[in-house]
Amino acid sequence: MSAIVLFSDSSCDIPEPFMHKYDIKLIPYYVTFDKEKYYKEIEELSISEFYAKMRESRIFPKTSLPSINDYIKAFTPYLKQDLPIICVCLSSHFSGSYNAAVNARNILLEHYPNAQIAIINSLNATGGQYLLVEQVALMIADGLEFNDIVEKAKKLRETARIFFYVDTLDYLEEGGRIGKAAALLGTVLNVKPVLYLQDGLLYPCSKIRGKKRAIHKVAELVKEYAKPEGLDNYSYALCHGDCPDDCDVLAKDFESVLGLTPVTPYNVIGVTIGVNTGPDAMGIACIRNYDSL
Repeated sequence: MSAIVLFSDSSCDIPEPFMHKYDIKLIPYYVTFDKEKYYKEIEELSISEFYAKMRESRIFPKTSLPSINDYIKAFTPYLKQDLPIICVCLSSHFSGSYNAAVNARNILLEHYPNAQIAIINSLNATGGQYLLVEQVALMIADGLEFNDIVEKAKKLRETARIFFYVDTLDYLEEGGRIGKAAALLGTVLNVKPVLYLQDGLLYPCSKIRGKKRAIHKVAELVKEYAKPEGLDNYSYALCHGDCPDDCDVLAKDFESVLGLTPVTPYNVIGVTIGVNTGPDAMGIACIRNYDSL
């Protein structure tokens, strides 16, 4: 076990192989389809079951963040072993998960005053949050000091971007992430709204007619953003909302446009972000490599 224990809330949508390789601990979000029964993401409801319910019933599910007690219960066994903890959370602009983790840390420090507990607001989501977690895991594996890792992570989060398109803006509109007028535009003549995430906030980019053009646009946007600092100085994640075949097409464009090997396994957009982006959303996340800063 590493001397530093790495946590993230489940909104990072981390591929299982990487999670197991670096022994990353997840704090699950909750999701409900009827506002009565809540399921823990992954633990009680798989991502495939989540999307199946959305597709079958045209339901707009809701999520609930991990509680302060969820964080306390997860952190405590490692604090009893005097192990330092770093926890990366979903952007505080989207959720109170970061604040819940901070409150848990403050409570735990009353009992473990010498503990090292760093809570990092990722200012990101899904693949962007995952890439920040990945960089933290690599820094831990490479033996960087606790405080150095935390400081580098705060610099890295500012370099992260997610460029993506959604099949429909209905889910973003239902979740209060975008206005009703914009939602109407997204339904006309097979238009695919392309957006990007920067510093924890969502911005419109363009409206592209047709899926293939939208896929190509996403790849071009990533290249345009990363090229000035050098494409090889970034790590990437290909993310999809239950549409792996379309992500194969995105991977081909990623390779042809950026001249880089496609990133596998893909990141499947999970419950926390999937309730807002809906099925068939897809994009590319990128972040600077810590050793290129």
